[in-house]
Amino acid sequence: MRRRSPGVDGAAVTDSPDAKAISPAAEAQEVCLRLLAACPRSRAELADALRMRGIPQEVGEPVLHRLVEVGLVDDAVFAESAVHSGHRHRGLGRRALSTALRRRGVPDEIVREVVATVRPEDEELRARELVRRRIRTSTVRDARILARKLGGMLARKGYSEGLAWRVVREELGLGDWAAEVEPCPD
Repeated sequence: MRRRSPGVDGAAVTDSPDAKAISPAAEAQEVCLRLLAACPRSRAELADALRMRGIPQEVGEPVLHRLVEVGLVDDAVFAESAVHSGHRHRGLGRRALSTALRRRGVPDEIVREVVATVRPEDEELRARELVRRRIRTSTVRDARILARKLGGMLARKGYSEGLAWRVVREELGLGDWAAEVEPCPD
């Protein structure tokens, strides 16, 4: 038998004619377990991976159901982990966390519940940390330009406009004139 090499999606491909054929259900299980070994996945992501591999839905659904049943796939646990990591390590706000979870196929009710665990005061504290760090490393000396850039950074990270401008204004000590600053389009 020839050496196995990674295929397009990272799956091992055997180009030997004597490779044993496995059942579609076994292939579905193998695909799911391999993906889960690499990193946590939502049920929807696994279903998409099976569909991309050409595994029929009627074959993949029982495999996914069994993975949920034994606890290897749990969208709520996945979402909690993603929210904690995204907020703490990547500095994402609640809006960006919600968008990321929905994009990964987590049901809306789970998204709402899990994102609600990010307390407003924690979100504000994280926004302040991000702004302080950026101020320390910024080469921009014009306070108005810096305010626009900081507000844009927080907006891209999913913080509300009101929170972003309040934090930027307070951290830069700008006072009321900061209300006149237009948000940066970048």
